[in-house]
Amino acid sequence: MRKTNTFTVSDIADFKNKVLHWAQSFDEIVWLDSNGHEDRYGAFDALLAVDGLTSLVTDVQNAFSDLKEYQEGIHDWIFGYLSYDLKNDIELLSSKNFDGLHFPELYFFQPKKIIRITGNTIDFIYLNMVGDEIDADFGTISRRKLPKKGGIQAANDIRIKLRTFKDDYFKRVAELLAHIHRGDIYEANFCQEFYAENTIIDSLRTYRKLNAISKAPFATFLKFQDKFLLSASPERYLKKKGNRIVSQPIKGTAKRATDPKMDAGLRSALKKDAKERAENIMIVDLVRNDLSKSAIKGSVRIEELCEVYSFEQVHQMISTVTAEVAENKNPVDIIRETFPMGSMTGAPKISAMRIIEVLEAFKRGLYSGAVGYFTPKGDFDFNVVIRSILYNASEKYVSYAVGGAITAKSVPEREYEECLLKAKAMREVLEG
Repeated sequence: MRKTNTFTVSDIADFKNKVLHWAQSFDEIVWLDSNGHEDRYGAFDALLAVDGLTSLVTDVQNAFSDLKEYQEGIHDWIFGYLSYDLKNDIELLSSKNFDGLHFPELYFFQPKKIIRITGNTIDFIYLNMVGDEIDADFGTISRRKLPKKGGIQAANDIRIKLRTFKDDYFKRVAELLAHIHRGDIYEANFCQEFYAENTIIDSLRTYRKLNAISKAPFATFLKFQDKFLLSASPERYLKKKGNRIVSQPIKGTAKRATDPKMDAGLRSALKKDAKERAENIMIVDLVRNDLSKSAIKGSVRIEELCEVYSFEQVHQMISTVTAEVAENKNPVDIIRETFPMGSMTGAPKISAMRIIEVLEAFKRGLYSGAVGYFTPKGDFDFNVVIRSILYNASEKYVSYAVGGAITAKSVPEREYEECLLKAKAMREVLEG
């Protein structure tokens, strides 16, 4: 059982900074921040979970069955992540590419302490066993002195390396296009890794800098002992509230311009771009098919198709697909039947995943997976792990990856430029 105390604060930005700094003393942290974006499906402005009472850490084998048993048995809030390579638990697939990060494939924990921020209202939602700490923690957070602002602290200069060089990227895209022209697939999300070895970063400072640049609606700071995710994700994978599920795939990207007139032109051009619209519509069809596995027959709907939204560094084309599910439908089963998200795989989905596994030069792991939570009622909300920095502090390994949809109309040079655009914020944060 949990108890809740509610407080109000006048300076919400200051409180958010203090509460995230306070959380750093715990080994388990999930921080989710909407950064003020208006989201008709949103339930809070920010949500923090810390200090695990119980947890589930597992590899691929029977991962979803283990998660289902854990979620049903705990019947409480649980927070965590699903790695992309859980595809191997769903289909006859494998992941044999290089892995420099060594994150577990699945990790969830039951937090002793949850802090929910909505407007200027702060809800402290604590397990009864630590409920007497609510007032003390609020006082500690409110009085906390933040460290002076500064750059990222590193033990050495950060030198970003490419796992796939430009010429090799073009060669691999050409192989993908050959598969498309043969009819094996008609779209695939092809990704590449940028990394740094023997590197130490200040994870919280790095996240703050990335978040300041991007201000993404599904920003995440995750800490699992010595492993960190610093995410500026703009994309929702899947949300469930009651018997309604919502997916909001992104396909289609354009750069921003400082000149308002030029920026409006770039936004308009993206909206009309036939190739980008085709990419988005292909994935919408895939998502509709995925949701139909869980949905009540005839309930899948497209609420938005190819709408353009503007973020700090890019314009994005986003669609919204919804469906209704039976009240007794298990939430983990819904995720299993739609995972991995269509925007990060391709179509047909299984063929695309098999082909990109051969052509990509790294194991995706948590990149293009999902981070989020389940509520005691079985509702959930998960993002897509993109525009993110991953860090294994013990192995001193830093990684970020980017990708794009390859279709029959793709021009390798343009696809490579789009990857660099998506990578810009992460590289600036690490090298700047």
